[in-house]
Amino acid sequence: MPSGLSLAVFLLWATSCIHAACQPCTRSALPSAGLRVNCSSLNLMELPHLPADTTELHVQDNRLSSVSPGTFDRLVGLKKASLSGNPFHCDCRIQYLRNWLLKNKGIVAKGPTCASPSSVAQKAISELTDDFFSSCVPEGCTDGTYNILLGVLLCCLIALLLWSLRLAKTSTFTLYIDERHSGLEANSLRSLKPKHRRRMHTGSLTFTMDLEKPPPNMELLPQVLDVLHKKHNIKIKAT
Repeated sequence: MPSGLSLAVFLLWATSCIHAACQPCTRSALPSAGLRVNCSSLNLMELPHLPADTTELHVQDNRLSSVSPGTFDRLVGLKKASLSGNPFHCDCRIQYLRNWLLKNKGIVAKGPTCASPSSVAQKAISELTDDFFSSCVPEGCTDGTYNILLGVLLCCLIALLLWSLRLAKTSTFTLYIDERHSGLEANSLRSLKPKHRRRMHTGSLTFTMDLEKPPPNMELLPQVLDVLHKKHNIKIKAT
């Protein structure tokens, strides 16, 4: 049993080494400033995290089948790279590497080739045409469309809000007062306590009704109407 357990642990360690690179890439400073990163012949199936100040990169003779999008974008100072000797599988996942190679032809001395599928085997990845990737959905296309639609809706909402505010400022409100109320006086604008109140009890609720009100006064009403018209653009007309 102990020997079986040891074998299982060894197999687990060996499998993790294939993916995580048990032998780390070597790093060395260059005389002309910069950093040389050598990951060649390490049986890598994926690239490790690369320092941003890498100026020379060697990842040839590994087991790379593709390169994750954005892997080389951080290496703005990269001047030399070697990617040959990897069994790249040329499908939609290789599109990032192909586009990067086209933009950095002077960096890669020997361009990597496709190992599979058979239709493009031994063909340089940089020679793959746009038609080859015509059936591929651009990465992040769905998110981009959603963001565009969300932006359009937000702009429409803001425009509608601004239009509503402008309309509110330019609108005129007209209140019509019946002739029978033309005798209102200024006292009606003040809060006065009624002389008599009748309380109506219905269950636990109490209602108060005003039976008598003092005669109103109209002395302050014109001033109030003038303020409503000038400050709030509200007109009051008698009917």
